[in-house]
Amino acid sequence: MNARQKIVRVRRNYNKWVANQTLEDYALRFTAEKARKWSNFRVANAALGAISFLALEAIGGAIILGYGFYNATAAILAVSAIIFATGAPVAYYAAKYGVDIDLLTRGAGFGYIGSTITSLIYASFTFLFFAIEAAIMSLALELCFGVPLTLGYIVSSIVIIPLVTHGVTFISRLQLWTQPLWIFLQLLPFVFIGVHGA
Repeated sequence: MNARQKIVRVRRNYNKWVANQTLEDYALRFTAEKARKWSNFRVANAALGAISFLALEAIGGAIILGYGFYNATAAILAVSAIIFATGAPVAYYAAKYGVDIDLLTRGAGFGYIGSTITSLIYASFTFLFFAIEAAIMSLALELCFGVPLTLGYIVSSIVIIPLVTHGVTFISRLQLWTQPLWIFLQLLPFVFIGVHGA
């Protein structure tokens, strides 16, 4: 006779969270069929939002000022080629079979513990950039509106949480709505330099 299995509350809640389709988090399961049918425009729009964060401009500016334009350009192109070469196979198989990076690392021989460790590495990397973005936004709020730096950190950190929990669909929609403003703000410094001179 089989012993009666007991499902603890934590596991039950975790399973509900994993099965929540509105979160669009497929790290622990195959990606839903409907999530694989995004248009090229939506994917490109979300990708544009992913590469337009403020830390890129700050880090790129610091590299150029520290090492010069030509050295920085050569280094950035070399690293971009390496990242593309290593990321393309992962992106291809993840898109083809609807498998997230966690399942890919588990199936590649790292096992469940290994995939958990790699997920922890990805999360720490994300939190690092999240902190940099919050710091930049907090300083901008202080300079433009006089918001205290501590309050700016709290606002910049909390306001983004409800936006990212609903995945690429909502992020792509938000990116589309704010795209004209983003383009305007990107071009504004060039207009200022053109009007007032270098």
